[in-house]
Amino acid sequence: MKKIFVFAIVVVVSFALAMTAFAVPAGKTVEYAKGGKVVFDGKAHADKGLKCADCHPGVFAMKKGGAAITMKDINAGKFCGTCHKDGGKAFGAKDCAKCHKK
Repeated sequence: MKKIFVFAIVVVVSFALAMTAFAVPAGKTVEYAKGGKVVFDGKAHADKGLKCADCHPGVFAMKKGGAAITMKDINAGKFCGTCHKDGGKAFGAKDCAKCHKK
């Protein structure tokens, strides 16, 4: 019984560490360089009341590089376009400088 308990603790701790490896910590950003540098700021989204589970794993995979995001997809309401397609829920995708950085 003690072995099962220890094994369960190891599994839970391992899972928790694995999940934090993919998270965007406070004050940090994730940059996507394909097709132009795009910066995702997790804190900016959290400040608007969003939680990671609002987009993960539904809209976005939990793995970095899990999807090839294109502006065509965004304008079709996929990925970032779920909220940023036309400015209805959040600023629109046509406001390029909000995400695309030089």
